[in-house]
Amino acid sequence: MTPKSPGRPAAFAFVFVTVTLDMLAIGIIIPVLPKLVVAFAGGDAVQGARIYGLFGTVWALMQSLFSPLSGALSDRIGRRPVILMSNFGLGLDYVVMALAPSLGWLFLGRVISGITAASISTAYAYVADVTAPEARAGRFGMLGAAFGLGFVVGPALGGIAGGVDPRLPFWIAAALSLLNGMYGLFVLPESLPRERRSAFSWRRANPVGALELVRSVPGLGPLAVVNFLGYLGHAALPAVGVLYMMYRYGFSELAVGLAMAGVGVASVVVQGAITAPAVKRFGERGTLVFGLACAALGFIIMGLAPTAPVFFLAIPVTALWGLATPSSQGLMSRRVSPQQQGALQGAKRHFNPGSNLWGIYSGDLHRFPEDLD
Repeated sequence: MTPKSPGRPAAFAFVFVTVTLDMLAIGIIIPVLPKLVVAFAGGDAVQGARIYGLFGTVWALMQSLFSPLSGALSDRIGRRPVILMSNFGLGLDYVVMALAPSLGWLFLGRVISGITAASISTAYAYVADVTAPEARAGRFGMLGAAFGLGFVVGPALGGIAGGVDPRLPFWIAAALSLLNGMYGLFVLPESLPRERRSAFSWRRANPVGALELVRSVPGLGPLAVVNFLGYLGHAALPAVGVLYMMYRYGFSELAVGLAMAGVGVASVVVQGAITAPAVKRFGERGTLVFGLACAALGFIIMGLAPTAPVFFLAIPVTALWGLATPSSQGLMSRRVSPQQQGALQGAKRHFNPGSNLWGIYSGDLHRFPEDLD
């Protein structure tokens, strides 16, 4: 369990499954939540879209505010309790949303979901605890693959379940989270020994403290900026890409869905299978630079593509962007002590308040009124 240990496969496997199920549960409700909001808004699509946008903003705000707290808390009491609280908290939250009789209760569910999902940063800190520094980028890439896998499978499953009953996806999400929590309760070991824990401080467990951590550690600030700009740019594809493909190439919703699924599958392959060998061969810095270069090239091809086939050629190029994030995370984790891994991951999540999720939400929001027709 020292920083130089090769890692604990069973523990990492659980964290991988935890992140996958969390993202799967979040993805399941994406197809049905907008229509449920509109139904509560009296069938007014415009008003429902505004409320839905507010829901997404509040979810991201909760992530931004509570990620530093979650990370700092895990540095004090250990990773296991925070991860388990997240699993059970998300499960109960989805039950609340499944039974919600009004918009107020649904709104409360999104607030709780944003707070409890903030502990995703703790999962990354757990991996840093049980993985040697030189292998962290590869493991972080595997967690990135878990994100992609959840968002490829989740919406499809949610759409099928929503066709049976609009509330059924929430019950499925609740079951996944609660079962994951029960599994972790009996299987998941603690990754942070007591002697490596740090005292809890409200000064560190808030957004301002997160900024101070980034500023105080040499080399961490520039990497944090790279991470933030990367997440910000990443949101463009699901948010703007949906409208762009429909307008420029006349894609149907099915074609758009297949294209976005292709992006997700390519991202899973890159982060799950290519990141570790690339880092081993080129190092974290070289892999980071290559990933960012592929991102820029991929978006240029998408923007200039005269036909749909050329646009599709850009997808595997853009997917190589997935090499950049785990590489930067690996570099960042090397710059802080074992006692600061939770605070670091919380700070990183604070500067990325759900931008990937918000990209999906805003993409659905743009085309939502047309879907109702």
